[in-house]
Amino acid sequence: MSKIRTEIGFATINNARIYYEIAGERGPFVMIHAGVADSRQWNNEFGYFADRFKVLRYDMRGYGNSEPVEGDYNNLDDLVALLNYLHIDLPCILMGCSMGGGLAMDFALSYPSRVKALIMVGSGPTGLDLNVPEPAKFEAWDKAYDAGDLDLAAELGTQIWFDGMGRTPEQVDPLMRRLAYDMGRMALSHEAKKLGKRLPNAEVSGAARLNQLKAPLLVIVGEHDIPYILAAADYMVEKIPSARKVTIKDAAHLANMDHPEEFKQIISEFLEGVIL
Repeated sequence: MSKIRTEIGFATINNARIYYEIAGERGPFVMIHAGVADSRQWNNEFGYFADRFKVLRYDMRGYGNSEPVEGDYNNLDDLVALLNYLHIDLPCILMGCSMGGGLAMDFALSYPSRVKALIMVGSGPTGLDLNVPEPAKFEAWDKAYDAGDLDLAAELGTQIWFDGMGRTPEQVDPLMRRLAYDMGRMALSHEAKKLGKRLPNAEVSGAARLNQLKAPLLVIVGEHDIPYILAAADYMVEKIPSARKVTIKDAAHLANMDHPEEFKQIISEFLEGVIL
């Protein structure tokens, strides 16, 4: 980890308290976690890139240290308010995983002058409907959650999203798997409070605006991710001229946690090619 000083705080925005960490100087690099994780997903990347960028990671409302609250909201408004609160005005590098990747793309489409480059990990555009098979464990997850068995739901979620398709728990890093479970379990505990209603980020989905995306786009997928994510990656590369795709072998949905060194190298090479 970098020894650069990290500022830790809560931004009171849009009637919520959003937890954030920020470190480093120069151009801003914003890391947005997956919907089955929180900002700890970026433990391996946060300090590493703070040597070259002003890195921001945060917990979206209802994740990690950011408690859910009553009322309607959307994640795009929260992100904009957080950047304004922190006086981050320069164009950003945005990196998001899964739901965080869809949010990053929606931000890039809504505020193109505020984005230098876009990285989407195990993700797809908001509103993208694809006819692909759904993993059988999704039904078991639904039953466990509806029954209030959050421990079982968290374990099934870890099998789907961290172990991935065709891998067993014994084939993955146990420490990273435990972190994935803990993040997923915390997200479920927040969701079970049934506070707040998340609305779409924009009136028009990202999938309907792909031809408007101008920022350089790197799409990263793990080969063991679910069929929808693999198909979404191919769809983006087909539809977006600026997109390029990298597949990480022996990785699943949270690919950066499977192979952190390889992941950091992929990101570094992309950024050197487009902005550094």
